[in-house]
Amino acid sequence: MPTSLLLAEPEPATRVFLRRHLLDDGFDVLDEVDGTRPDLVLAGELEAVDEWRATDVPVIVLGSREADAVDRVRAFERGCDDYVARPFHYEELLARIRAVLRRAAPAPLETLAVGPVTIDRRTRRVEVGGEAVALAGREYDLLVALASDPGRVFTKEELLRDVWGFRSPGRTRTLDSHASRLRRKLAAAGAGHVVLNVWGVGYRIAATDEARRYAVAPRSRSQSSKAAHAAR
Repeated sequence: MPTSLLLAEPEPATRVFLRRHLLDDGFDVLDEVDGTRPDLVLAGELEAVDEWRATDVPVIVLGSREADAVDRVRAFERGCDDYVARPFHYEELLARIRAVLRRAAPAPLETLAVGPVTIDRRTRRVEVGGEAVALAGREYDLLVALASDPGRVFTKEELLRDVWGFRSPGRTRTLDSHASRLRRKLAAAGAGHVVLNVWGVGYRIAATDEARRYAVAPRSRSQSSKAAHAAR
């Protein structure tokens, strides 16, 4: 699901500007919570820090134009996670938002497993049934993104943004070509067709039980090596 961001900004022009760009960057922008817990709060006033301090929701304060160093210190003392002075550049604010979200996020699992496919994130090693599978850099990144939430459909826009860093994907076959090579390599190693194309939407990796049904009998090391080489 997209990262939800509560935009508590009193200035209408700034709110419209931020909403447009944050939506373009894949955030779910909220004007009010209505029982929904946001992943982060962008606050144009210090009162929002007091409101969210008792929760574990991080808060970035957009300081007033008249703010000085004392105001920044007081904002941190009240519990904000970051402070951005006005006027600000959107690119810097976006980088700070992502940095705060990374710090607030739980540590990722070091090992991901989907059916016969195992991913060691520390070493970037991928195995199928205990046999290593050689993947190119973006193929590995795509596999990790899909395996982070088995069964979920990731849109092409999400994957191009999160794996390749494209803000405006446009027309490109980059994702499709990488997904095709990834699917062939995993299938050749005995995983079956676990990377699935959802036509007109994007891609998903088969959920664990589903992936086990797709898996084929393990091959010998020499057979797997030849098959993986042919799939490149």
